[in-house]
Amino acid sequence: MPLPVYRVMIKDKDYEQLNSNIWSNRFVPGQLVIGGKRIPIRIRYRGGHTREYPKKSYEIRTSKYTYHFNAEYDDPSLIRNALSFQFFNSIHVPSPSTRHCVLTLNNEKLGVYLNIEAVKTPFFRKRGIPVRSIIYAVNDNADFTDKRSSGKSFFSGYNLIKGSERDRLKLSNFIQGIHQKEGAELQQYLRRHLDIENYLRWLCGAVLTGNYDGFNQNYTLFEHGKSRTYRMIPWDYEGTWGRNCYGKIVDSNLVKIQGYNKLTEKVLSFRSHRQRYKALLSGFLESVFTVRRQLPLVYKMHDAIAADVYKDPNHKWSTKVFDAEPDTIRKYIDQRRQDILSQLGSLD
Repeated sequence: MPLPVYRVMIKDKDYEQLNSNIWSNRFVPGQLVIGGKRIPIRIRYRGGHTREYPKKSYEIRTSKYTYHFNAEYDDPSLIRNALSFQFFNSIHVPSPSTRHCVLTLNNEKLGVYLNIEAVKTPFFRKRGIPVRSIIYAVNDNADFTDKRSSGKSFFSGYNLIKGSERDRLKLSNFIQGIHQKEGAELQQYLRRHLDIENYLRWLCGAVLTGNYDGFNQNYTLFEHGKSRTYRMIPWDYEGTWGRNCYGKIVDSNLVKIQGYNKLTEKVLSFRSHRQRYKALLSGFLESVFTVRRQLPLVYKMHDAIAADVYKDPNHKWSTKVFDAEPDTIRKYIDQRRQDILSQLGSLD
């Protein structure tokens, strides 16, 4: 079955404005045509270095929703983000829904894209999760380090998507607090402000899928509306399952079992947290992070997009590489399982 086609139409003067500065985050008006229905939209380019690629990614906003159309240009499989978010959902970490599609712009075929649900208020409403604030980790300053000596703000690296100045200050105070407290006082502080179970499950997902860039940026932090604790949501998992964010095959042991960033270090400094983390990892190695569980999903996604990928005018990779990707992911899972099993003892 062919992929759904999304048609974007932009007037010439607005298209010229969009291309006048590819680094601008300003939106231009347009229309999204789906099944003959025309929906008014605003559209802009999105991403970092990927804006210079011939196949660019877009953010599209309607009156109600925001969508990210990712080109997945550096991922020869085009499925790593989708596979990762499915994996996180399977380990009970709320993650964006995804849908592969074909995107056209002013009747020019751009190729196969991944339509990713934005992590904004509708995301939480859809899942029945009460949310007080939503904060994006947008660059590698979002590493929870002690920034007092650097002169940087503790909020450096973050964008406040939902909330007030009070919520900005609250996160800054939380990060500062983890560097001011020790021992039992720190453990109590962490449990009061951070959903430890969610954090450890998120850590499992990042470590198992091998997202080296997912610790210091590329995550969403939100404050739960009832518990008033911070929780994590993954974002940008293109560089996973055996390849980095540029598509290069990497060693399966690139990401250490203890993960990275200062908050993870603080959380895992307590034996009870390490024991729970170890139990979660062990359980996932038995249940979801297996070739038997993941490969059918890989082949299902891969087969569903193959015909359109072969016709994608902007696909970076050869057909041979694309066809071999399920096996590349299979090898990664096998090797990563051995990596984790051999390191579980370090969590005692």
